[in-house]
Amino acid sequence: MGRQYGALMKDELQSVHAIIESFSSERGYSAEQIREIGSKGCEFQPERMKSIYEGMAETSGIAEEDVEVLYYGPVLFVALPNLTQASCSFLATWGNYTPDGTLVVSRNWDLPDIFLIFNPYYVLVIYNPTDGSNGVATFGPVGSRPETLMNSAGLLVADDNSGQSGGGLVLDNRPDIISQFFRLMLDYSTLEQLDAGIMSTRPDSSWIVNVAGPDKAYSYEMNLYETKRREGPDLIAAANHFLDPTWHIEISDEDSFRRYNNLLNLSEENKGSIDASRMMKIRDVLIEDGGATFLHYTMGGMNFSTNHQVVFVPQTRILWMKTAEQPWQEVNLSSLFS
Repeated sequence: MGRQYGALMKDELQSVHAIIESFSSERGYSAEQIREIGSKGCEFQPERMKSIYEGMAETSGIAEEDVEVLYYGPVLFVALPNLTQASCSFLATWGNYTPDGTLVVSRNWDLPDIFLIFNPYYVLVIYNPTDGSNGVATFGPVGSRPETLMNSAGLLVADDNSGQSGGGLVLDNRPDIISQFFRLMLDYSTLEQLDAGIMSTRPDSSWIVNVAGPDKAYSYEMNLYETKRREGPDLIAAANHFLDPTWHIEISDEDSFRRYNNLLNLSEENKGSIDASRMMKIRDVLIEDGGATFLHYTMGGMNFSTNHQVVFVPQTRILWMKTAEQPWQEVNLSSLFS
């Protein structure tokens, strides 16, 4: 699969690598220093993922250590200048909130506007393994760490930054939790299995992990030592703060609370009618208009935009996706999974 990826996206991979290399150099980082960051981040990844890198390197003309740099490129864009943390959101509705009870899920991936440089390089990648594993679809900048994934069994996994909730401690002897998403999508075909996989995985740092299947959705609040699962009757939303009251923490992230409450309010206003089309309309509402979507919105002294959005119906495997200031595009993933 990696060889196909590298051959088909060779030009785009090389262009994105050049962007990352130039960006890093401007901030005083050598190519070797960036490779060391990429190598360290990929050290504990599953072997199946590493084999994809190897294949990409074979056919793209990019060294394997630079494929690892590509994987962490978006993270480097945020981390090297010490920018404000990413701000994402999640919303799933089913039961009484949708016309026929069918679950509809959506996610926003929000980053500082500096990241918009990657938008021309977005790609929907379909992996169809031949070893009996699930097919997996990822949406994100070419070559980068996928943070929005769906599989042929109708499951979705995505992440939200946990903001102030979990603290800033990182354990270097644990795998990057987001790099585990690909393994989870390959291996698990039911929400119950995915739940078991997530509950038994310890993250390297605090995160909010959101999942959905054909019938329900969960949101996991994870710190280094404990994972708490949130679920709700017919609706669940998440932004960038822990909500389970048993954490006993005080959060002062007004922007996160605002986006979370806006999603709840819009869900109530549209209760009983939230199909995929209505969900896209909910996701089109900007934060200043009562929604959760950024478009050059000033926060923490810098501009933010919702870099990408997806709406997914697990039962039918139909996906709608968009990047900032672009129209929604519909894809039937069932026809692409072999």
